[in-house]
Amino acid sequence: MIIRQVAKEDEPHLAALIRAVFEEHKAPIIGTVYSDPTTDHLYDLFQADRAVLWVAAVNGELVGCCGIYPTEGLPNDTAELVKFYILSKARGIGIGKQLMEKAISSAEAFGYLNIYLESMPEFAKAVSMYQKLGFLPLDSAMGNSGHTSCTIWMMKSLFEE
Repeated sequence: MIIRQVAKEDEPHLAALIRAVFEEHKAPIIGTVYSDPTTDHLYDLFQADRAVLWVAAVNGELVGCCGIYPTEGLPNDTAELVKFYILSKARGIGIGKQLMEKAISSAEAFGYLNIYLESMPEFAKAVSMYQKLGFLPLDSAMGNSGHTSCTIWMMKSLFEE
């Protein structure tokens, strides 16, 4: 397995991967990453300052992704954990954990103090993973992600005293 930053040629493969995970879990497609036009242009999106998208490849095939992004409307010291998706055939072998750790380390390196995320009940296994990594529930959404179908919001402090 190789973990590396997203490349331009990854865009169609990542869009298909993300949409496949949504379809597998029967998650809402309206008001989510599924229908977000930036999903087809992830390399371009992650050219933003203090942003990174990590991808995992096994035998040359993209099987997962996870990133950090300075979502509009979040405090300057808070990034959003975004695009955390793993194909079913690549789950349960540590790829997700490695991608998540890489994203969290990147947020620390960028100088963020907190990581925010949005999810939904259809992704309960991911939510469980977030909890194990120290993400705590919030009562409402933060920032302007545009993903109005997300009903789970969480935050992790990177530098707890």
